Amino acid sequence: MSRRIIIIGAGFAGLWSALSAKRLLQLHNKDKDVEIVVVAPKPLLVVRPRLYESNPSAMVHELGPLFQATGVRFVEGLVKSIDTSKKTIFYTSETTAAAQMGYDRLVLAAGSSVVHPKGVEGVSDYAFDIDSIASASKLDLHLRNRESLPPSAARDTVVVCGAGFTGIELATELRSRLGPSAGIVLVDGSDEVGSQLGPGPRPAIIKALRELRVDVELGSGIASIDSAGVTLRSGERIHTTTAIWTAGVQATHLTQQISAERDPLGRICVDATLCVPATRDVFVAGDAAHVLADPAGQLALMCCQHALLLGRVAGHNAAADLIDEPKVDYSQKAYNCCLDLGAYGAVIGQGWKRDIVLEGDLAKRVKKYINGTLIYPPTEADEALASADPSLYGNSDELFRQMLATVQGLP
Repeated sequence: MSRRIIIIGAGFAGLWSALSAKRLLQLHNKDKDVEIVVVAPKPLLVVRPRLYESNPSAMVHELGPLFQATGVRFVEGLVKSIDTSKKTIFYTSETTAAAQMGYDRLVLAAGSSVVHPKGVEGVSDYAFDIDSIASASKLDLHLRNRESLPPSAARDTVVVCGAGFTGIELATELRSRLGPSAGIVLVDGSDEVGSQLGPGPRPAIIKALRELRVDVELGSGIASIDSAGVTLRSGERIHTTTAIWTAGVQATHLTQQISAERDPLGRICVDATLCVPATRDVFVAGDAAHVLADPAGQLALMCCQHALLLGRVAGHNAAADLIDEPKVDYSQKAYNCCLDLGAYGAVIGQGWKRDIVLEGDLAKRVKKYINGTLIYPPTEADEALASADPSLYGNSDELFRQMLATVQGLP
């Protein structure tokens, strides 16, 4: 009887877990002995890094043909629970009320979701977000329909709640989507815009926000959101019918199903091979994994750049563990932060301090190349499996140099 690796999730980490596991099994002529199964609601890669753009419904990539070509089995389903003692997952789908499936090794790569804090009254009822295709498309339709409403300060003002990575990209992109007359306000409780990004890229961010006429309200969190506006904890009232929540995410609830230490974001603390210490047949990748990215103590971030390698390592090691091959350690010492700044351009910060290495138009071309080409998987099976080798993706600095050379060579 063949053994089975189940991968929960078809995002960047889940996709590359599946391909990496299949690659290793083929290298050792074991692919007939081990079944690779991806369980997710749809065989679609949602390109979440692009959901701040217009027309978010187009930000999906069909994975069915690639799974079929590489011999990865796809099962449509939403995983509800995991029983690690019985090595079984339980899921539902549109056609199946309830089903279960056993595994020999499990890779949890079900990502994360936006957090609606209980302390912010009305956030779940009145705030938009760009966390999923459905929610980003709902916002997109709302923005397109705003001109049909009677003119008012509330109609003509958009409030972006959270001045982190997502909030900054969205706020700067909105200027081209809304036109020159719309009011755009970026709100955050911290005293600095992009506080989690550090001081490196901040001068470029501030310059872009000023050039694009995005008002910034710092130092006061949000107390409540209703149909007509946002009230800050300072008591200030901003009239708007469009409040967009971007402040914070939490790892998938499925991390609670596994006996393990978790961080405040709900991520499971795993060892360098991405294995759960107390449950050795479970590996974790992407936004669900709390793991050191380098010996200096930097943690892997909840971002596409890290998910791409985390998936490759988790899938490789799940397969290696089954066929008694050496596992590899996750390590991603280099980091390149590429932040879109709308019509201003973009800024690229290198290293964990995110010191600016590129800004403006060339940085924007790099960002477009990343979002429009680099993060999409190859369509051919052989190329996709070859690309799943974890050793090819570990040097972010070298990848950045290659990418920059490619962009500079494009017409």
